[in-house]
Amino acid sequence: MADHACELERSLLVSSVAPGGKMRALYGRQDARRYRQLRDALGSRCDLRMWGGAVVKRGLKRNAFAGTFRGIGILGMNHHAPRIEDSFLTRREFLCRCGMGMGALSLASIMNAMGLFGPEAVASQQSISPLTPKAGHFTVKAKRVIHLFMNGGPSHVDTFDPKPSLEKYAGKPLPRENLPTERKTGAAFPSPFKFAKHGQSGIEVSELFPHVAGSIDDIAVIRSMHADVPNHEPSLLLMNCGEARLIRPSLGSWVTYGLGSENQNLPGFIAMCPGGYPIQESQNWQSGFLPGVYQGTYIDTQHTRIEKLIEHIKSNFSSLPEQRAQLDLLQQLNARHRKSRAQDGQLEARIQSFELAYRMQMDATDAFDVSREPEHIRNMYGEGTQARQILIARRLLERGVRFVQVWHGAGQPWDNHDDIEINHRKLAKQCDQAIGALLKDLKQRGMLDDTLVIWGGEFGRTPTVELPTPGSNAGKINGRDHNHYGFTVWLAGGGVKGGYVHGATDEFGFQAVENKVHVHDLHATILALLGFDHEKLTFRHAGRDFRLTDVQGQVVKELIA
Repeated sequence: MADHACELERSLLVSSVAPGGKMRALYGRQDARRYRQLRDALGSRCDLRMWGGAVVKRGLKRNAFAGTFRGIGILGMNHHAPRIEDSFLTRREFLCRCGMGMGALSLASIMNAMGLFGPEAVASQQSISPLTPKAGHFTVKAKRVIHLFMNGGPSHVDTFDPKPSLEKYAGKPLPRENLPTERKTGAAFPSPFKFAKHGQSGIEVSELFPHVAGSIDDIAVIRSMHADVPNHEPSLLLMNCGEARLIRPSLGSWVTYGLGSENQNLPGFIAMCPGGYPIQESQNWQSGFLPGVYQGTYIDTQHTRIEKLIEHIKSNFSSLPEQRAQLDLLQQLNARHRKSRAQDGQLEARIQSFELAYRMQMDATDAFDVSREPEHIRNMYGEGTQARQILIARRLLERGVRFVQVWHGAGQPWDNHDDIEINHRKLAKQCDQAIGALLKDLKQRGMLDDTLVIWGGEFGRTPTVELPTPGSNAGKINGRDHNHYGFTVWLAGGGVKGGYVHGATDEFGFQAVENKVHVHDLHATILALLGFDHEKLTFRHAGRDFRLTDVQGQVVKELIA
């Protein structure tokens, strides 16, 4: 009888069989005869209903079926005394019930996608913000990031990678062939800036960055960086998104996706650039295929008034309670709209943006107002746009923002094909004091240990002079072309080994030759400093698991303290 019952169980699933009612099968062959036998065996006092994993009690009548019937529950059969053997399952019964449990999980997922769950369950799911703080794969020091991006490509041989051999060949061809770059270059071009050793580590730094040099013992200088091509657009995307051509999430988006944010009233990722966008514009802080909530929020820091910094930060027409009532109504309408558009990432991002904009009204007004800082702190950072935006960046980090990217300016200010001495000196003067102050300020507040500071551009510049090219430069023969073969990036704080130089370029600074670090390796190391295995921080898209480092990247363990 047990075998016969399990055969019936395998072939049919009863939706409902009420006393005297019609029998329906959800799947399997319809076998009316067996249903009638089952109904007759159980009697008219029973009600068969869909009830996952229920056990049909044995001994109902002499001709009753024994065994486990998948999806059949027995109600109103309490006139039989319980038996001890009914509390145990055979191996066959156990497998049947496990299988039904997996089916129930799948059914729950389908019902949720169809909007069939009650409002309480849906509200519980939506109450969990995608920016809720999360832990990495392992415990580390770094909790937040500030990325100081010198867009345009600062010259490494004029800042953090001294090359005295260029003096020997000044105005002469190098004893090696010039590597091909975007434009033609000629003779060796020695740096017009002096280098000096600083700190206990004795690391040489250019006169352009005396304030940064004051914290050199907290800095790891990577002199062996290299990228793929000598062009701004692909190199910017490679440095920021790990991919030079295709749309991919930015570094800041990956970090906020992995760690969330500690302040739900401010964006988790903020990109500041005074005067407009850099080359490639918002693609540099895009979320790509990640949910839109992880995209960077752009702030034009050339403005000082909060109403200009963040448009519509205050309403001239509605009070906060009135705005809350409006948003509540909007949420109800959006919830209705979302039911027919399940898992629409753009719609969800728009809904999240409304809520964040409302919450930002109080916190953002405070965070972006540097006048609330003590006078001695403002004096330490100095005057000007760079000083103000770097001080704002520190205030944002203090308030729980996870990733702050600070761009030097619109376009590509460090792209000095002409007058490199004049332009580099001007640009460094604008930011050196503020960067040096940031490092010291973070340290005195106890924040440098768990804040990762990154400095660099998309590539470096050639050690040879750029030759006149009509339409490309002014023909002054006093600038440098792009150089992706070798350049410098430095890291500080957040578990980085301070007072350390990693790798080297050749004697002229043209190409990385020792302990080379590709951009993918830099990204892998940054994620490791933040507690992530770069091969495991992934997002499923288009049928594959994507990651920041794609299929490359090695952690540079020597950089980690």
